[in-house]
Amino acid sequence: MTHSRSLSRRRLIQTGGALGLATAAGSLLAPQAGAAAGVTATTEVTDLGPGLVQFSLMSGLRVGDTVYIGSRNLTPSSVVGFHLPSRKVVSSTSLDAGPEPSIQALAADPTGRYLYIGVLVKSDQGKPNLYRWDLTAPDRPAVPIGRTEDRDIRDLAVAPDGTVFAVGGVPDKPPVLWQYDPATGAVTNLGAPDPKATLARAVAATDTTVFFGAGSVLSGGSGASKASLFAFDRKSHEFTSIVPKEMEKDPSLRELAVHDGKLIVGTSGAVDPAKLAVIDLADYSSYTVVKTEGAVIKTFASDAERIYFASESGVEAYSMADRTISPVEFTGPDLGEIWGLDHADGKLAVVSGYGFVAEIDVSAKTSVVTDLHEAGAKAGPQAGMGIAVGHGYAYLGGNGAISRRNLKTGEVVNLQAPGEAKDAEVIEGVLYTGQYNAQGIWRYDSSRRRQPQQAAKFPSEQNRPLDLSWDPDNELLLVGVQSDTEGGGALWTYSPRTGKSASYVNPIDDVQLVRAVANRAGVAYLGGDNTAKEGPRATVVAIDPATGKEQWRVDTKQPAGVAALAVQGRNLYGLTTKGGLFVIDVRARKVVHTADVSSVSKGFAAMVTNRGAVYGVSDTTLFRFHPKTFAVTTVVADINGAWYSGPHVNVHEGLLYTLRGGNLVAVDDRPSH
Repeated sequence: MTHSRSLSRRRLIQTGGALGLATAAGSLLAPQAGAAAGVTATTEVTDLGPGLVQFSLMSGLRVGDTVYIGSRNLTPSSVVGFHLPSRKVVSSTSLDAGPEPSIQALAADPTGRYLYIGVLVKSDQGKPNLYRWDLTAPDRPAVPIGRTEDRDIRDLAVAPDGTVFAVGGVPDKPPVLWQYDPATGAVTNLGAPDPKATLARAVAATDTTVFFGAGSVLSGGSGASKASLFAFDRKSHEFTSIVPKEMEKDPSLRELAVHDGKLIVGTSGAVDPAKLAVIDLADYSSYTVVKTEGAVIKTFASDAERIYFASESGVEAYSMADRTISPVEFTGPDLGEIWGLDHADGKLAVVSGYGFVAEIDVSAKTSVVTDLHEAGAKAGPQAGMGIAVGHGYAYLGGNGAISRRNLKTGEVVNLQAPGEAKDAEVIEGVLYTGQYNAQGIWRYDSSRRRQPQQAAKFPSEQNRPLDLSWDPDNELLLVGVQSDTEGGGALWTYSPRTGKSASYVNPIDDVQLVRAVANRAGVAYLGGDNTAKEGPRATVVAIDPATGKEQWRVDTKQPAGVAALAVQGRNLYGLTTKGGLFVIDVRARKVVHTADVSSVSKGFAAMVTNRGAVYGVSDTTLFRFHPKTFAVTTVVADINGAWYSGPHVNVHEGLLYTLRGGNLVAVDDRPSH
């Protein structure tokens, strides 16, 4: 796929008003309460239109000659049927699943009549999370058939007798193996075999046995389990651990499949690369384990000679004859994050997170790519991630894409970037992003005709960048990082001028991740959080980012972790995830003010400094702190930004950019102080 083709097929022109033009409908212009006598404080909000519009996906499964594809981070969630012979979307169904829904789990019954659909959501509203779609009557919508008590369903399997099994998870509880009986409609808890696991992402089933794969790819560390694999006897209801010893140190079981008397197993890697295992179903002690060079193995397919799987670098093949792994070579585009892989008649059908299906002829090494939106899949605004503004453009991160909005014309182009741009900054006209999962730092120069490229790579266990801050004194990009699998975190630094990078692991301690980063006068300030229930949190550490050397630290004595940091003058402002405000005098190196601001901010948040004051945004409110009294003032109430993993705000030329609902807005706030 060429760059020009990618832009043309992904170009979305929106007329929702650009800065410099008349203020769009829905903007707000009003004096603020409490303005000083003779001075009018005003706030003007300009609606720039939907932030990121695309058809984003998280699963794919071939049934007959149709690939069924589940949406990601779109409301409502949906499954579309992509007909391979015609290369058109020929069917679809929508699900009323809950907030920020995604569909990661699809499975078909042995007859091919029913497609089972499992849903994951941001928060549990008590709705069903298991659905069934009758593929013989695709015009009828999928119907809810049950609910597992685990909020999220990550994988489904259907046994030869039609019984359905589901796995997933919910925060702070070990994952359970769930059973759905089509004859009775009952959803049954079959037990949680690994009490220290934090998530289950793989399940497979035969007539006699269900295989349960779990671990701690999320909320790792603090005694959480590594990869676990259990065989559940359907007759005795007993679990038996069968994880190969070579896989025990990997963070998690990622994929399972049954093929020709064998159990195919894939792990997620971290400190060590991911591994593939082939286990004899008649004797679990008889197996072969092969290391890969990547961090993940998922979405198995097979022919008579090979087992195909997806990794972060593309499609790879395991030769069952000589037990070696090699990449599947073909002429075609970067496949990005792969969410579906099936094989039939010498061709692979690959469902890419970039929003297309690639049909790869394995022998000819050629491919045909079909954009799903162009084929008929409905695009929609998705919840946003990192946001950055500069050089005439506003950028918003999403799943597999970054939207680039021209602030003069309103034109929006979706750029390709694997994974998720969790946060971003524009430095001298170039966009830099922190890319999850384990993608490091990426860069995009709008003056060049090319897609974003990786600028710096870091160890794969340092997988979740959370907060970016530009340090002009040291000319370094600073990135706060969480390690999902190992616990703790890191500070990354990157020099755009030299291209050199560094990583300082666990700069706070071995359990606190780096949730927030701010800087002033060449000093980096790191705010700690902790995903475990017990242990230290909300520690603030001052570091020389050029050397990684700690200068001082303050225990803020807050009961919740740091959500955001910002510096104004000699004061370092911090917000916690429970709505606590603390202010540290960086010269005195002590907390000088605390307050409860939970009326405007609970949970994750972001802060920036603008026009002499610190501004914050939560899931509900845009607010400002008085630079002398630290009193909080609401700037935009009920902003209710549609954020995927915590709110963001960016500042450029005096304007604040964030989301109101699913729309990008520019806020011109002029306080009276």
